[in-house]
Amino acid sequence: MNFDADLLARLQFAFTIAFHIIFPSFTIGLASFLAVLEGLWLTTRRPVFRNLYLFWVKVFALSFGMGVVSGVVMSYEIGTNWAEFAKASAPVIGPLLAFEVLTAFFLEASFLGVMLFGWRRVGPGLHFLATLLVAVGTLVSAFWIISANSWMQHPTGFVELADGSLRATDWMAVIFSPTFASRFVHMSLAAYLTTALAVGAASAWALLKDDDQPESRMALRMAIGMFAIVAPLQLLAGHESGKMVLEHQPLKTAAIEAYWRTGPDQPQSLVGLPDRDAGKTHLEVAVPGVGNLIQGVPKDRVLQGLDAFPRADWPVVGLVYWSFRLMVGLGLAMIALGGWGAWLMARKRLDQSVWFLRAAVAMGPAGFVAVIAGWIVAEVGRQPWTIYGVLRTADSASPVGAGQVSASLLAFMVIYAIVFSAGAVYILRLIDKGPEPGPEPLPSGDGRAPGTALAAVPPEPEA
Repeated sequence: MNFDADLLARLQFAFTIAFHIIFPSFTIGLASFLAVLEGLWLTTRRPVFRNLYLFWVKVFALSFGMGVVSGVVMSYEIGTNWAEFAKASAPVIGPLLAFEVLTAFFLEASFLGVMLFGWRRVGPGLHFLATLLVAVGTLVSAFWIISANSWMQHPTGFVELADGSLRATDWMAVIFSPTFASRFVHMSLAAYLTTALAVGAASAWALLKDDDQPESRMALRMAIGMFAIVAPLQLLAGHESGKMVLEHQPLKTAAIEAYWRTGPDQPQSLVGLPDRDAGKTHLEVAVPGVGNLIQGVPKDRVLQGLDAFPRADWPVVGLVYWSFRLMVGLGLAMIALGGWGAWLMARKRLDQSVWFLRAAVAMGPAGFVAVIAGWIVAEVGRQPWTIYGVLRTADSASPVGAGQVSASLLAFMVIYAIVFSAGAVYILRLIDKGPEPGPEPLPSGDGRAPGTALAAVPPEPEA
């Protein structure tokens, strides 16, 4: 393998985005979870919801901060390592990213301070509104990022000028490219599923240490309710997203399923060792004749294999193939965990099932791993194109040397290892400590009107 500047730039962007995607995939769901907790606290006055909010908002603040920092790095990388891509696509991609800043980031930045530090400084209605708007802001941010990426996956509503630059002719077609809806739903559900698994793992860990924790018992039941519902929905959303990929990126589908030959009635490869050079899958376990059924197309439809495309356009088949199976395998494990947990809850045996609690802890990182695997499928499967069918990755890089890129890559690896490891360790310590029970609500509070929902709350969380 030749580690030239282009490959090193790709590795650097892959490294930074793998770190970055961990945090948005967590904070999107966690912001909504916090809104639900505060809404339940205001409605029921039960201290368990208030205590859970005050605990998880600290985790949210740290995760949100690390997500912002890691996201800013990527915007600089586009300018330093991918100048040709920026030059060509800025008139189309630039406004989408600007809309993300003008809507989502301003919304989050405006109300995050109220959410984190206004617990005892503003009224309960305003604080709840701030939490809701931060939750909405995280989803709006995902909307614009997925819109930009979906356009790169299947560009529509633009023209290419003589100098190679791109111009939008239909902004609705740019924003809502054909693959956008299914990908946005798929990513949003992935975020909620990731959060539910993380909350469930933290709660199960606390209950394994001490089963007399009402906050952890409540959070575990809420988490099970979420991933028991969302995991099956995610399977359906993933199937719809896969149908869009087959329609608009058949080469990616061929790599995902290791279809080496074009033809109808394709086999469904379960596991194996794809060999790109030999054009076959070694030690393959496959179910013959069900590929078309899995893809949701008629049995007599011809599915394009890798042989229908120039070899120079093939992605890294083995990486795409196994990343997809890792994602799907973890998804099936999540469905099983949700079903198991729901069954135990129905039989009122959840708190006594040590094996389930251990399984919930083990599945805590599964959402993060599945999200990264899914992005590998989406981005590596698109190669060798930056903008599919329009601009190749080799033509997108900046005119910089391999030495410069390798130096910055090494610097990023060292800095990330220090900064994000420290942040992760601190978050894990918070989770290990668990929610702290607070005082019972009193008839009147600290300067608030008697009986208000936020009367007699504990000190606001330290961010």
